[in-house]
Amino acid sequence: MTPTSALPLALIQLEVPPANVVAQIGEQPRWFIDALDLQPDDYLIVRPHLGEALPDFDQISGAILSGSWAMVTDHADWSERSAAWVRAAIDHRLPLLGVCYGHQLMAYALGGVVADNPQGWERGLLPIRCTEQAQRDPLLQRLPAGFSVWLSHRQSVIAAPPHAQVLASSARDGCQIVRYSPQALSVQFHPEFSRPIMNACLPPEATEESAGLDVEGKDWARELLVSFWQQTRPAVRQAQGA
Repeated sequence: MTPTSALPLALIQLEVPPANVVAQIGEQPRWFIDALDLQPDDYLIVRPHLGEALPDFDQISGAILSGSWAMVTDHADWSERSAAWVRAAIDHRLPLLGVCYGHQLMAYALGGVVADNPQGWERGLLPIRCTEQAQRDPLLQRLPAGFSVWLSHRQSVIAAPPHAQVLASSARDGCQIVRYSPQALSVQFHPEFSRPIMNACLPPEATEESAGLDVEGKDWARELLVSFWQQTRPAVRQAQGA
């Protein structure tokens, strides 16, 4: 049985999708809620772009930082405030998972370099390759050396922060997974995506790029997301005898 006192997972929503995307599939937290089958007591949505305060570390079990249509290099006030919160969260050993913009924001906050991807817009269902170090990472060790992921980004982590471990890459991006601390990891791809979400996020002229595509076999990116969620809930694992 799951203890009712378990702290919620913070879903840090970083800006709002375009109106046509919202009309089709909602905003970013909904995609994570559906992917993880979260119940209302499981999560807390925080919207820094609306001026909402980022959560106190003793009030949450961990946090996911979402993707965004914004650019880290624009240095918006809400983004810089979120970056400062990330640095403090690392010091407090809070479990963190950054996704796409969240990945870039974490890398930037911790001393990495984010810029326009010199290889252009990486989008669609594409393969990534994990390093040997990834096979020893507690969150990644059950994943295969290579698997396909949903991607859509124009900027990238050009250089990871000092002392961070780059654990996966793709043909167009050398930093697909970055480990910052035992509790903090980020991914350039979207483990919360499905093909309908990918189609909704692409411009009309590009949707044919993902037409007919879908993850074959086990969705390893989703497996990573689920594993992170479980990592934030040691009380739940203990109650289940795990």
